[in-house]
Amino acid sequence: MAAQTMQQLESARSLALGDGRYYPTIIPGVLPIIGYSADDQSLEIQRWGADFLAEAFASPAWPSDAKEVCATSVLPTLKDYLEHVDDKSVTKSVVQAAASVYPLVYRHTVSHPHDARDWELMSSIKSSILRRMDTASPGVRICCVKFLQQVVLVQTPGIVDPRRPDHSDISLALVPRDHPIIPYPSLEAEGHGLLDRLLDIIHGDHTDGLLVTATLNSLGVLMHRRPVAANKILNSVLNFNPLKLANSPMTPKNKVILKSIERTTRALLMNIMKRNPENQINGRIQQYIERMHRTRVEIFDESNRKRPAPSEPNDGLDHAKRQRVAAETTTSRPPSVQPLPPGPISWRQLYTLNPEGSTVNFDVQAFKDPEQLLRIVVPVLQSVDAQKLDHAINIVRARYLSLSQAAAPPPVAQAGTSPAAEDEEEYEPDFEPEDAEQVINRLDALPPTDLPQSGPSAPLAPYKLPEAPPLSPQEVQKYGDQTVYRAFGMLSSADEISKSKATKAGFNRLAATDYGRDAWITILSRLATRANAGLDNTDENIKDEYAVKSAKGSLAIGESVRDGIYNYIIHDWKKRIDVAISWLNEEWYNDEVLARASKKSAKNGTNGHTTFDADFSQGNYKRCALRMFDGILNFVENTDKVLLRLLSEIPALDHEILTRLKTMARDPERIDLACSALQYLYMFRPPVRTIVVDILAELWQENDRAKPNAAKLLRKWRPSVLGEQESSTPTVKAEGDGQLAKESANGALEVKAAS
Repeated sequence: MAAQTMQQLESARSLALGDGRYYPTIIPGVLPIIGYSADDQSLEIQRWGADFLAEAFASPAWPSDAKEVCATSVLPTLKDYLEHVDDKSVTKSVVQAAASVYPLVYRHTVSHPHDARDWELMSSIKSSILRRMDTASPGVRICCVKFLQQVVLVQTPGIVDPRRPDHSDISLALVPRDHPIIPYPSLEAEGHGLLDRLLDIIHGDHTDGLLVTATLNSLGVLMHRRPVAANKILNSVLNFNPLKLANSPMTPKNKVILKSIERTTRALLMNIMKRNPENQINGRIQQYIERMHRTRVEIFDESNRKRPAPSEPNDGLDHAKRQRVAAETTTSRPPSVQPLPPGPISWRQLYTLNPEGSTVNFDVQAFKDPEQLLRIVVPVLQSVDAQKLDHAINIVRARYLSLSQAAAPPPVAQAGTSPAAEDEEEYEPDFEPEDAEQVINRLDALPPTDLPQSGPSAPLAPYKLPEAPPLSPQEVQKYGDQTVYRAFGMLSSADEISKSKATKAGFNRLAATDYGRDAWITILSRLATRANAGLDNTDENIKDEYAVKSAKGSLAIGESVRDGIYNYIIHDWKKRIDVAISWLNEEWYNDEVLARASKKSAKNGTNGHTTFDADFSQGNYKRCALRMFDGILNFVENTDKVLLRLLSEIPALDHEILTRLKTMARDPERIDLACSALQYLYMFRPPVRTIVVDILAELWQENDRAKPNAAKLLRKWRPSVLGEQESSTPTVKAEGDGQLAKESANGALEVKAAS
């Protein structure tokens, strides 16, 4: 009967693994069979049931909403397993299932404040697991660490930002302060207490290396998803000694545990630095990693160091050992080499140093495959003694010099030169090692070896390299993107603090006079705007809001550069606002040049094109400016006066760009900043005064919270918008208005000076 039941359960499990939609149907059907109070109950079925529940609620194949409905139904089964089944395998699977079910029951209780039964069952399961945390077997304790991680994630507040909501994150932020079942202060205190309990594991006993490494791995997720606890966790890790076992006997088991804990700690800290490379604490983390590395090297060098050789007097050596030492000194000398025989010498005889060796008659032509010969020669050359090899090379050089001098014509004898003097000056090789500089000087003094040609030299035909195959559009796009990526890599490596000392002279300045940050910004901005001037048809081929298709189907590299500049600015827009201004000025200048050229060509009738409207909305400038404002306004705070600098220094503004300020004013905290920016533009950019007043009128009509600030300005510039009641009010120039404008102007000047 049990075998038949197991077969049916395995069939249901296979069906659920094939399609996750069957889990909500299969789980209610198998719960009566795998429950503790079932009629046909065995340890095998209990193990299967615990494994199936842990696998089901950890599977991403079915949505969390369906899991939440089924989570409350499995709580009695999990509780019975923990209380009545004393099996290590069942307990491990139940703890893993509880770790997956806990966030679901928590969210269900938050949305159903009058259903207290499910939360009581979950609290009982949590208490049972926490009691096993310090006394259970190592495998169960590792699963309890996973459960503690989930409880800390749930009972600590997550990232509370209305601009970036994360509906999948289940945290303490979901609980109202007046919830009748889940008290907010108690949950928060328990969450921080369990975090301290988790951190105590790494500072405790290190004999169980798996438990310590599992805890370290769980801390990385907590730091990433719970920034409120990140500093506490990081300080605890930096005060943690991963080489604590070095004080105990260095057994093979302790060595493995020590290396495992050290590598896990290093991987955790390296991931923290990679996730936030601009964090100020990265220097402290780097010092900790280097100190830990040096300590580990010292520990293992001490453990692996051999016993030094005993110091014995020479008189204590026996005669046999004396003979062996003497034999080694005699054999270390280079062997004697026979001189070359008289007569013509072949290349083989020139390079043969031992005519009686076994390799003299070896024919290398027997190797048909050159790769096979290389696999033999290279290891042989690596095993040769360097001193012997240098000695052999010098011998071959000496032979070659003697043969070259013998083949050279004899010099003209001068008067008074005796034959005895000629005999004395004749070269006689002594086959001793020579200095490399002497050998080179002798080779340079030799006459040229090439013989003069009998006839006139024929002119060589011009050699032309074969043309490379044409690149496909996909390859052109790939290589262009790689080039842009390398350029932005060099820009990131440049020092952003030091400014370029070159004097800038408007649009006619040199692209770069050094390799600083400003030079790369100028190069990339002009690469995006001027490199493909005339190739982009921005009037007809617009696909969406921020994309431009190149004419004739070509892939424009300018768009890749624009995306790179945009991402570079958004990464730290407050410090890189000057980059945004420089880039938008280049885009506006390029649009103006193209517009004038198109207008001139249409006027002359040279290409038959229609007259191009000089409105900047037809080019790339407006598209890039709108994209920049949409990316920045999500992160602008009410104290960020750097926005005034951006609005004052970009070359052109229109109604659509300034509408972004009206969108920003929907946030009550940023209404003052939006109105200050509009007032600043009205006072210091007269061409956009009409647009500014129109935006203020729309802001007064559409935003009730912004009405007081907008009415304050409209009363001076366009009182007709306010109606008869407001128009009848006498126009009085308040002192606060002038002070507000003065503060706005001073804030913009301060931002310019700081940048």
